[in-house]
Amino acid sequence: MVSKKFVRAAKRETLIVICLYVLFFAWWYITAYGFGDDPSKYRFVFGFPEWFFYSCIAGYIGISVLLWLCVKLFFCELPLDDDEEENKK
Repeated sequence: MVSKKFVRAAKRETLIVICLYVLFFAWWYITAYGFGDDPSKYRFVFGFPEWFFYSCIAGYIGISVLLWLCVKLFFCELPLDDDEEENKK
């Protein structure tokens, strides 16, 4: 049987990851489509168009750091084996 502690932790961790990826998608969408349509007016960051740099490069780096921080701060290690089976042996 799966313990209530395990289910509670799994739900909390799932909610954290879903929220972070919704945030990432919102960031990507706003920066990818928010910098204008006219290529003659593009500004460049490190040789990339501004929309591409912020949506694909900075966004990826940012979400990777946020995910790493969340795993370190909010996730906990839970045993996947069944304690009752070990006690019976």
